[in-house]
Amino acid sequence: MTGTTIAQAIPIAVSPILTRIYTPEDFGMLALFIGIVSIFGSISSGRYELAIMLPKKDEDAINIFALGLILTSILSLLLFFLVILFDEYFNKFLSNNMGVLLYFVPVAVFFTGIYNLLNYFNVRKEQYKDVANSKIIKSIILVVVQLSIGFMKNGASGLITGQIFSLIFANMRLLKNAIKDKVLISSVKSVKIIALAKKYKNFPKFSMWGGLLNTSSEHLTNILITPFYSVGTLGFYSLVQRLLAMPSALIGSAVGLVFFKQATKEKQQTGMATNTFNVTVKNLVIIGLPSFGIMFFIVEDLFAFMFGEKWRVAGEYAQILTPLYFVRFFVSPMTTMHAISNKNHIGFYWQFGLFALHVGILIYSSSINLSFEHYLYLMSFIVGFYYLLILYIVSSYNKVSNV
Repeated sequence: MTGTTIAQAIPIAVSPILTRIYTPEDFGMLALFIGIVSIFGSISSGRYELAIMLPKKDEDAINIFALGLILTSILSLLLFFLVILFDEYFNKFLSNNMGVLLYFVPVAVFFTGIYNLLNYFNVRKEQYKDVANSKIIKSIILVVVQLSIGFMKNGASGLITGQIFSLIFANMRLLKNAIKDKVLISSVKSVKIIALAKKYKNFPKFSMWGGLLNTSSEHLTNILITPFYSVGTLGFYSLVQRLLAMPSALIGSAVGLVFFKQATKEKQQTGMATNTFNVTVKNLVIIGLPSFGIMFFIVEDLFAFMFGEKWRVAGEYAQILTPLYFVRFFVSPMTTMHAISNKNHIGFYWQFGLFALHVGILIYSSSINLSFEHYLYLMSFIVGFYYLLILYIVSSYNKVSNV
């Protein structure tokens, strides 16, 4: 958690400098690039990285790692050939914004897949310090490269190059724990890889699609903003997403872990998790209401002051979205009730509905020529209501005891 906090704080701390040497269009290009990479990166290894944690023997784990590496390499090569063959079509769809930078997508997808595999392998080996350090190194390299190139030349290439180099250095930090045991490496066999692929086939069969929906609900929307509105609009919006999501990423995720443990314990003892659920929701509302309430009134001027006057538009977007992010702040941690109550299928349907809403609202808004501000109002209201609906649904799990 400490590593994650520091890693997220470093880019935020230098954002006031980056927003003065890069344009909103540059940040829009970065968000577009990250959106494409995140979607493919989340499925690059078929979600077999999750299976690395499961076997009792390390030799099985290293063979699963090898399986994930093979799948990641295949997908990256496939993407590379697709970019070569359909470069003109992809760029036309993306309003000719990516250009040659589109060729960096397969590279970033490859290193993202490797990072996911190495991250879980290091967690299996309980190398938590190395995992934390890799995240910090990743953020440091990111900002150093982005600042260095940004001061020398214009354009989004500096932002995107920073992303790729940060992944490379983070992988180097984690790789040493995976290759230092030569005996373990020698146990990688094609027969074992095939057997383990079959044994854990449910990961690509089920988990991969849930993960894809979860990632796409945010990033596919970002990709579509460019052809429907503009890359500059995406640049403003991406900064808002990053800043307003921080309380949920830091406080909300930490509370969510504690809630998962305590609610599971209460349910084991009583058959329900009513007390833990109610107390957690109440505390999250008490924590979030003053912060998001104050933010609502000052965020426009705050963005202009911190990032420069040209970013005031992002502050306007942030004001519109603040109520939605407040609702997400106290609802998202509670969705672990799906797992606690063995209602994972409802969680999947909820993720699918969230994905459909995000994409559907954006397409509808564009089709009737709504301004981006009006799209945000519509999306904030509908998605906010959808989060409150899921809160009501997960709370109903406590009304019937399963003992």
